Amino acid sequence: MSHFVKHNAGSWFIIANPTSGNRNFSKQWKEIQQLLTNKKIDFSVAFTQFSKHEIELVTTAIQEGFRNIISIGGDGTLHHVVNGIMMQRYVKTSDITIAVIPLGTGNDWIKTYNIPNNVEKSIEIIHRNKTILQDIGALETDATSISYFNNVAGLGYDGYIVNKLNSLKRFGAIAYLVAGVSGLLFYKKSVFTIIFDDKKIETNCLMTLFGICKFSGGGLQFTKDINTSDGFFDITIAKNLNLFDLIYNIKKLYNGNIVNHKKIETYKTKEITVIPKNLNPFIQADGELIGTGKVTAKIIEKAIRFVVN
Repeated sequence: MSHFVKHNAGSWFIIANPTSGNRNFSKQWKEIQQLLTNKKIDFSVAFTQFSKHEIELVTTAIQEGFRNIISIGGDGTLHHVVNGIMMQRYVKTSDITIAVIPLGTGNDWIKTYNIPNNVEKSIEIIHRNKTILQDIGALETDATSISYFNNVAGLGYDGYIVNKLNSLKRFGAIAYLVAGVSGLLFYKKSVFTIIFDDKKIETNCLMTLFGICKFSGGGLQFTKDINTSDGFFDITIAKNLNLFDLIYNIKKLYNGNIVNHKKIETYKTKEITVIPKNLNPFIQADGELIGTGKVTAKIIEKAIRFVVN
């Protein structure tokens, strides 16, 4: 029998993004430390110092024996933590558990699991440690690079909005909506060839979304009947939706009924390729821009364990 103790195995490694959140981070961090200590949750911490630093920090933590990671920040922080886990080769990705303490304005992933946007309640959820093995999406773009996502990815109009909105993020969900709706006046729709299973759809397309979870764009629901660990993407193809359609159906964008609109088609599939004609639309993953143009999405079943409510 080995007498080596698995170093750090039961402890949490925290990756915190000090630039997320509108309030004073050091004050929030003091509160978080206190709450974790009160709950006797053992942890080490590292703070991100530059864009995508999470990927490096995750790799180091896993090498040091950590198997439980807490992401403190918004959807972007979580996205990079997930990418770090999927890219490392030390352990099976499903051996890793991620929990989230949400800060910042963009927190769409937590909504699917009813995790409140609240530090104290999210730590209570971590303490309870109820988990689910969730599917993860892999995106292959022209640049032969692979990006992973844990929530919703897509290309076309939603990528265009993410590109426009990086400067507006701090204004929250309403800015998303205002910029999102008004941007339709300027956005040029493209013809997409969409290939999956035995189908080939060629259509004028506002956007094509690959969904694992329910919400994107600050609480919009564009996906139908999601199940986060059924091994399928929930695909939404928004065809010729225009400004009037969106304004007229604004409630449906938030309650999920937009998927029943006659200009929207939904499918379930494990792999899909989208080839835009003549334009190079932006591709977004979890609200982060990852490239432009053609993309193939593949599902990786039950890839990472997440702490959920």
